[in-house]
Amino acid sequence: MKLSALVTLASFLVAQAAAHGGVSQYIINGVTYQGWSPYNTPTGQSSIGRPYSSYDPILSPTASTMSCNNNGQASAGQLSATVAAGTAITAKWAQWTHGQGPVTVYMAKCSGSCTSNNSNNLSWFKIAETGLVSGNLPSGVWGTGQVQNSLSYTATIPASLAAGEYLIRHELLALHQANTPQFYPECGQLIVTGGGGKTPSGSYLVKFPGAYSMSDPGVNINIYTAEASSTYTYKVPGPAVWNGQ
Repeated sequence: MKLSALVTLASFLVAQAAAHGGVSQYIINGVTYQGWSPYNTPTGQSSIGRPYSSYDPILSPTASTMSCNNNGQASAGQLSATVAAGTAITAKWAQWTHGQGPVTVYMAKCSGSCTSNNSNNLSWFKIAETGLVSGNLPSGVWGTGQVQNSLSYTATIPASLAAGEYLIRHELLALHQANTPQFYPECGQLIVTGGGGKTPSGSYLVKFPGAYSMSDPGVNINIYTAEASSTYTYKVPGPAVWNGQ
C-alpha cells in the first residue's frame, strides 16, 4: 500500500474514533476518579471504570457486550469508589459528537465484591434518563446533544438505596443513522454507604443483554422521516426510572 493511502486510511480511522467516545472520568463529591483508558495497554491500569477496548459502538441491543462494553469481567487492577447514597455522580467524556439520542444511567447490586461479579449476570435498574428534551425528532434537543455540549452528565444515587457494592452504567444511544442504533455503555464500580435499605424489584429490573430489542420503537427508529419531523415525543428504551420508593 502506498504511503499516501496509508495516511488517508489513518486519517479516516482517527476521524471515526473522534466521532465516538466513552466515559473518561467520574466526579464524586469533588473528587475525580479516572475512568478506563481503552487505547492504552490494560497492563498496570487501575481505575474504578470497568475495562473496554475502544470507542466503537455496539450495533445490536442483544450483543453479549451490552452490559459494560466488554466480556462482563473486572480488570486486573479494578478499583471501587466509596460514595454515600443520595450523592450526585458526574460522568465526563473526553469527546462526543452525536447529538440525537437518549442518555440513561443504570445501577446493579453485586453479590459480595463487585470485582468478582460478571456484569452480564446482574439485574440492572435505571436511576436517570434524558431523552428528547424539546423540539422534534430530527432537530430537537436531546440528552446526547446536551452531553455533546458539556461532555458531562450528572445523576444522583437514590438516597434510600441500600448500602452495598454496585456497578453504575452510563449509556449513550446515538440515533443519527436511520434504523441503526449505536450503543455506547461504560461501567464503574461503587461502594454505596448509608441509604435507607431499599432496593428495586419487579419491572424495574432488567438484564443486559435483554433489556432492549430491535422491535423497541425507541431503538429501531428513523428520525429523518416526514412523520418524524412532526413528532415531538420519544420513549426512552428500558424500564421506568426507580426513584427510591
